[in-house]
Amino acid sequence: MQPRPLATERPIPKSWEPDLNATLLYIVREGEILLIHKKRGLGAGKLNGAGGKVEPGESTIEAAMREFQEELRARPVAPRKVGEVGFEVLSGMSILIHVFRSDALEGEPVETSEATPVWAPVDDIPYDRMWEDDRHWLPHLIEDRRFEAYARFEGDEMVHCRVVCLSDTERLRPESL
Repeated sequence: MQPRPLATERPIPKSWEPDLNATLLYIVREGEILLIHKKRGLGAGKLNGAGGKVEPGESTIEAAMREFQEELRARPVAPRKVGEVGFEVLSGMSILIHVFRSDALEGEPVETSEATPVWAPVDDIPYDRMWEDDRHWLPHLIEDRRFEAYARFEGDEMVHCRVVCLSDTERLRPESL
């Protein structure tokens, strides 16, 4: 996949305010990516990264680590933030998703009441079982390229998606959000 050109206009509108902040954390190692089969909540039945809502007083990295450990009972090593996804459902919900990547894991992920771990080859991602916007930004995470994305949905149907790669000097939103 060719990198998308750097853009002068960011995909998440400056005036957009999410209802909540959430996280996704992916492990990419040895040609595979760790996904979860989500058992409940938003996206139940889909494959996604481990993650969830950022709690009051919690940083996004703290939330990503907590959610990963709750859902899979393993611990990512040295995760780093690689992207942000503005996710909006036109029925009224909007989420700013802080996306993290780690290259190593302490312990092996196990099935819990929230999720079943699924390792997938990075060259054969089961996008047909994922949110439609994932196919647009997940390749950037796999290639370890920083990105920003914005996607709008009507129910499960995506009606808009835009992704840009970020240069080394462009910043993601402040950690305090």
